[in-house]
Amino acid sequence: MDNQVCRLTGCEFPLFAFSHCRDVVVAVSKAGGFGVLGATRFTPDQLEEELAWIDAHIDGAPYGVDVLVPETIDPRVAEFADNASRAAAISDDHKRFTAGLLGQYGIEASADSVVHYEGRAGITPENGYAQMDVAFRHPIKLIANALGIAPPRMIEEGKKRGIAVAALVGAKEHALRQAAAGVDIIVAQGGEAGGHCGEVSTLVLIPEVVRALKQAGAQIPVLAAGGIMTGSQMAAMMAAGAQGAWTGSVWLATTEAETSEAFRDKMVAARSRDTVRSRSRTGKPARQLRTAWHEAWDGEGSPGTLPMPLMGMVSEPSFQKIEKAVVNGNEQARELVSYFVGQGVGLVEQVRSAKGVVQDFREEFIEAVSDLNAALG
Repeated sequence: MDNQVCRLTGCEFPLFAFSHCRDVVVAVSKAGGFGVLGATRFTPDQLEEELAWIDAHIDGAPYGVDVLVPETIDPRVAEFADNASRAAAISDDHKRFTAGLLGQYGIEASADSVVHYEGRAGITPENGYAQMDVAFRHPIKLIANALGIAPPRMIEEGKKRGIAVAALVGAKEHALRQAAAGVDIIVAQGGEAGGHCGEVSTLVLIPEVVRALKQAGAQIPVLAAGGIMTGSQMAAMMAAGAQGAWTGSVWLATTEAETSEAFRDKMVAARSRDTVRSRSRTGKPARQLRTAWHEAWDGEGSPGTLPMPLMGMVSEPSFQKIEKAVVNGNEQARELVSYFVGQGVGLVEQVRSAKGVVQDFREEFIEAVSDLNAALG
């Protein structure tokens, strides 16, 4: 395929695969798509190791990195300079509530053990910048940012190195701000998406963003994101003006993914209505598979969710305990197993290889375009 996005990134088929798993990134890029490694969970040293592994296994195929440099910081945590001071700000009520919730499902946890920050990167500007510096030391073809305007340093370095800079948006006005800042690619992500997302549906957002950019005279390509799990959906979004698809949830149900067997089983069984947009994992609204964890934190007896990044310092260690409990045979803990996933989870029918997903997307895309052409006579 030949369009502006393909020329900017060097990809053959503009199917972008966001994943925290290096194996998925490599498999997708080698199959003709474009793998994007989510850097958020890694420290700079860990990210260096991950990217070095990708470089050694991707056979020169193009790939990218997604970092999070938040544009705004909650004033409740702005004064804290490091993770130790952030952890100290988490109240005893939040610790006891977390330990009590885990205990209801047979998971041993004391109030003192539910907060963990050593070795965690965390979603903070300083960590985002450190990850960005690591990424630019590798032969990436794209770097993406979410949670606000792409920082000037990222845009400047991208232009200097010939690396496309992408930014995720959830509204038309956000896209126009990103265009004015100088990004190369807009990823318009609808509310169906997993992880941090807005409230406007993908079907509405894509044509709205494409039209707004065109009217503003901005020659910036748009990638569609949010609920896209098939090649026919990708074709539909490209018919609406996008130049490709940015996908995430579909890769969680692959054999290479970082997800546990328990979560992949839940994905296959889930309906599109089984997700929830909640602050109870990161501190900002993020779509994930709904469990009793979300009902408890969003319910009346909750001490209230914490701001980013404090909420992650409580939730991530807890979900590690949940996964470990399931592996050790605690079937009750399986009820709490969750992860970031979009409403497209209802379209997951089986676990496939990442290469197989790319091939299915290609075939479904071609079939959808052929059907449209046939309808035109």
